Amino acid sequence: MSYKIQAVAQKFDLRQIWGALLIMTGAVGFASKAIIAKLMYRYEVDTSSLLSLRMLFAMPFFAGVIIYNYRRVPFSSFSMKDKILIPLMAFIGYYLSSLFDFWGLQHVSAGLERLILFVYPTIVVVLSALWFKKPILKQHYYALILTYAGIAIALTTDFSATGSYFWLGAGLIFLAAFTYSIYLIVSGRLIPRIGSVVYISYIMLFATIPILIQYFIKNPGSLWRFDAAVYELNIWMAIVATVAPAVMTSEGIRLIGAANAAIVGSIGPIATIFLAYVLLGEPFSFWQMIGTLFVLTGVLIITLRKKEAKTPAANEENSESTTMNI
Repeated sequence: MSYKIQAVAQKFDLRQIWGALLIMTGAVGFASKAIIAKLMYRYEVDTSSLLSLRMLFAMPFFAGVIIYNYRRVPFSSFSMKDKILIPLMAFIGYYLSSLFDFWGLQHVSAGLERLILFVYPTIVVVLSALWFKKPILKQHYYALILTYAGIAIALTTDFSATGSYFWLGAGLIFLAAFTYSIYLIVSGRLIPRIGSVVYISYIMLFATIPILIQYFIKNPGSLWRFDAAVYELNIWMAIVATVAPAVMTSEGIRLIGAANAAIVGSIGPIATIFLAYVLLGEPFSFWQMIGTLFVLTGVLIITLRKKEAKTPAANEENSESTTMNI
């Protein structure tokens, strides 16, 4: 019997199948974040309260990771440079990115939000060329043209069904992608020394500080004044759209590699568009699908080309770009 099971496992490569399922489930989990936020906005929840509740509900997991690993990786063991960069990246890469993202979500559809965010690999390519003089390859130019042509198509088709603050919302979400790209570039050099799970946990805890400060400055009232549905949705966001997909995607990358994970994870924007159509009743047109396909193709050209890089730092950066999401 064990021989038959082993033969089946070899034939179907169950490790690859399991890894792909984890990546796919994680991508759908991340995709649900925008949908949950849109549902919470129906209860007149402000962005500061939404972010604060999300972090408070997710924080026990990340605090547990730090406590569990503290003897092996205490914060005091980091260099002074790392002690400065970690809080700075938490502020730029999670606090600012999340703030811009949730502000923008108030003015654009959930599907368009995920599509704009998904262009961050193209921004990483451009910033790396400016900061580190990394050459932009011929394939990258094709990818950039495809990606931003797709965004232009999606913006044009979504504009007619959106309010007067449409361009503000789209611009805020692009800022979220921009700040997240800065986070990725710097994190690609920190993660090899610290470890991805511990690093993410420190990032999340440090990001909680400015989020809560902003809340108490803007809303000195209680965080527990909303309808019960708001807390149910936020718990769902913390577990299903934050913690669980991060764990699943990290394990999936370990099983099938970052390049394969990039392919499977590209289901994220499509999942957001589908969920927005089913759960929020957001319209979806033929041209939006064309724009989505352009963006996915362009991002995959860049992402998969970068996976061929031989340097450890580049590999870490690319792996992390698949595991984290704002």
